[in-house]
Amino acid sequence: MSSKSARLLLLTLTLGLMSPAVLAFLWSSSPKDLLKPTDAKIVSKGQQVYDMSCAACHGSKLQGQFNWRTRDAQGYLPAPPHDPSGHTWHHPSEQLFNMVKFGIQHYAGADYKSHMPKFERALTDEQIVAVLSYIKSTWPKDIQAKHDQLNQQARSQTK
Repeated sequence: MSSKSARLLLLTLTLGLMSPAVLAFLWSSSPKDLLKPTDAKIVSKGQQVYDMSCAACHGSKLQGQFNWRTRDAQGYLPAPPHDPSGHTWHHPSEQLFNMVKFGIQHYAGADYKSHMPKFERALTDEQIVAVLSYIKSTWPKDIQAKHDQLNQQARSQTK
């Protein structure tokens, strides 16, 4: 193995190990939430990433696709809304992060039919947190508070 290949391998392994560390730091650094819906810089970045990577399916206004609760002829559900009418806020932040990064099948099982891709190679952890922070920033304060309570319950169950 050439020294250039060895350095590339070392860099790849280092970045691969850093990603969970970054997520763990972000999760533990906030008493309320992995997401930062009040951080204007993160929310702005998240809106940019959302517009580029999510809006085509979930809508430019987070409205989702028509008839999102009814499977199509092939068994797929349309993209759900991320606004308060959807169920995004019904999931803890860590679960949302993992769904975006690893795909819905991470939780629903390998045979679950979804057009939602895995973003683990397309978006960084920071971009995923930013997108989800942007989405959360659009929810009314009462929905954000309910989501914060859900996160608190999820954290207490993992301790």
